[in-house]
Amino acid sequence: MMSYMALKLVHIISSTLLFGAGLGTAFYMWRADRSRDLTVIAAVSRHVVIADWLFTAPAVIIQPLTGLAMLHLAQIPLTTPWVIASLVLYGVTGLCWLPVVYLQIQVCRNARRLLQNSEELNAAHDRYMKCWYLLGWPAFISVLLIFYLMVFKPAFG
Repeated sequence: MMSYMALKLVHIISSTLLFGAGLGTAFYMWRADRSRDLTVIAAVSRHVVIADWLFTAPAVIIQPLTGLAMLHLAQIPLTTPWVIASLVLYGVTGLCWLPVVYLQIQVCRNARRLLQNSEELNAAHDRYMKCWYLLGWPAFISVLLIFYLMVFKPAFG
């Protein structure tokens, strides 16, 4: 089994990838959407989907594995309030991220189809992006709160 410090290093690196990839891809999707340029939207959304599978998805898997292993090694119960809060926030993040991935795929497919048919941006694109924005904020805030909990490990009550 890995040592606590090795697990912590992997946990920190994967959390950095999770946050960095999330923030970076969100920035590029936002900029592409604001451009209203179908060529840009199609290209950027394609790359964002790839980045999610290459960076975000592995980090999403690694985070709970390393976190639970560190809790076990440090003999910290799962019932510790900051642990429970972190797990709930991680669940919120996941419940937002899964539909966001779906929406990014739909944005990409829609943009490619519109380009092939020489059409303009449509209402479907705007609906996808509205949902994407609405889901992005709670996920982003949840990740920030998880960072707070991991660093300060506050006692509640």
